[in-house]
Amino acid sequence: MVVIIRTLFKIDRSMYKGSVIAAFVLVLMVVIYSCTHQPYVMPESQRTNDPNICFERDVLPIFISNCAKSGCHDAASHESGYVLDNYAHIMKKGIVPGNSAASKIWLSVTLSNTEGGKMPQNGPALNGAQLDVIKRWIVTGAVDSGACTNNCDSNNITYSGGIAPMMQLYCVGCHNSASASGGSLVDYNSVMTAAVTGRLIGDVADSAGYNHMPKGGPSLSACQVTQIRKWVAAGAPNN
Repeated sequence: MVVIIRTLFKIDRSMYKGSVIAAFVLVLMVVIYSCTHQPYVMPESQRTNDPNICFERDVLPIFISNCAKSGCHDAASHESGYVLDNYAHIMKKGIVPGNSAASKIWLSVTLSNTEGGKMPQNGPALNGAQLDVIKRWIVTGAVDSGACTNNCDSNNITYSGGIAPMMQLYCVGCHNSASASGGSLVDYNSVMTAAVTGRLIGDVADSAGYNHMPKGGPSLSACQVTQIRKWVAAGAPNN
């Protein structure tokens, strides 16, 4: 009888040790899996700023024009939980500082197999220059650099060198052939039409009777408004 009890005790103790070891191995595997699958996030102390990129001047207008629209990612619509109308909201979800490959917002504007499909859905794809700005901003730490220097020149104004890039950055995301309820601004003819009717300068200058543009975003600088005024006053040339 004593021999049987000792044998059972040994078996029970062996099973207990086996259970403890199995549980330890399971926990270890979970820890290893979690560590190896956590995306790299750049430490705050290492986050810098590309000297040629300013969030307010270069990055935010891309999000405002192309993403923070009614029915998409403005505060009222917040599709899929994304609101992309200011720095705090943009950083809340979808941006991993220092790691564009793990940033869902970056993947959504570059790949078509992401959840919800490629973005923007109802508008033209971001161009190469816009994508380059966003990626460089992310990989250097996705910081808000604060006040931006403005290299705006209100004396030498051309459509190709000043007005067209301004329309692309601030306006085309909303005012395009796919979403043109407010009129398209994708090319010279459409911009010129808005200019000669007074709507272009009326909107960007916040004149009485017109709509604030860019919608949902900060106003254009005084220099930018002056550029448009002078270009229109010169006859809105295609130069």
